[in-house]
Amino acid sequence: MLKIRSTIIHFLFIFLLSGSFSASAVPGYWRYDEFLNHSPEQKQLTDALSDVVRKPPVPLSIDQKKTISISMVLPGQQVSDYWIRNLKAFEIRLDELGVKYVINQVFTRPNVDERQQGYYLMEAMKNHSDYLIFTLDSIRHRKFIERVLHSTDTKVILQNITTPVKAWGNKQPMMYVGFDHELGTLKLANYYKKRFSKGANYSILYFSQGFISQARGDSFNSIIRRIPSFKHVSSYYTDATEESGYKATLENVARHPDLNFIYACSTDVALGAVKALKELNREDIVVNGWGGGSAELNALGDLDVTVMRMNDDTGIAMAEAIKWDLEGDKVPLVYSGDLVLVTKENSQERLDALKRQAFRYSDRGKKNSE
Repeated sequence: MLKIRSTIIHFLFIFLLSGSFSASAVPGYWRYDEFLNHSPEQKQLTDALSDVVRKPPVPLSIDQKKTISISMVLPGQQVSDYWIRNLKAFEIRLDELGVKYVINQVFTRPNVDERQQGYYLMEAMKNHSDYLIFTLDSIRHRKFIERVLHSTDTKVILQNITTPVKAWGNKQPMMYVGFDHELGTLKLANYYKKRFSKGANYSILYFSQGFISQARGDSFNSIIRRIPSFKHVSSYYTDATEESGYKATLENVARHPDLNFIYACSTDVALGAVKALKELNREDIVVNGWGGGSAELNALGDLDVTVMRMNDDTGIAMAEAIKWDLEGDKVPLVYSGDLVLVTKENSQERLDALKRQAFRYSDRGKKNSE
């Protein structure tokens, strides 16, 4: 593991000096695709993990000496079922791989439970967890993570982020894993450019203030605002809840009745916008989802489009990364699961096929996909 970390910092140092990396839409982070393009070794490792994720499991090849402890502190109390499904996929894949483990898992609410998250992170440190799975969306998150990276031997996996933090240099987590926010946003931006080929008035409903809003919202705006016929008329930060998306949309449409579309940065916010537009009888205003979980797929028709994550990819990838680490193999620093654009015009057959792929682990035990 030391060798690969020194390789990472070596090529980051070279490109910092040469300026060969272009700026990310989110300051202070390396872009996913450019990071891989400038590191052949990292790209090879990421491609290998992507290949393994799509294939049946191959059991652990070593005799595991002790049961590993895994702490998970994640913002799973949302309408979006992304986090719940990923936990299930993660556990099933670990079982299939023959890894002996115990999980201490806590789901919190995004944006409002950071003190609670901090408490559970400190507990993970005190208990000397072998692996910590967390996320990174705020300054407070970052401080927690830095403390773990610098003061423990716990290996950190950061979920729902695929862009390495520049300032961490060679003191990086074990892996960043998720569905790249900028790549997904690009798919939605291209949809809107085609849908409104003559231009449009648009608004952005952000997540709470932090990394996700920058990666999904600011990156979208940086693409669309370059087109003269598109007019950015308003932006609203939310509390990352359905209710805050609902209230922001009511105010938004009252102030800007000439809106053509609302770009929503998350599932909960999008569903709140849909509820408000129905109440206002303004279903002519187009709204997107972000993530393509069960709630969004059920809402297609009210939602016009979403970028759908092949949801279980990341749970499987984390399990495989831990297996590789236990076997002493190199683990890629970044991994992004597959993303597919889905619209309300897609056939039920296509949607069913995408569900079977996206939820191939997390739907086990259910009679039908949600």
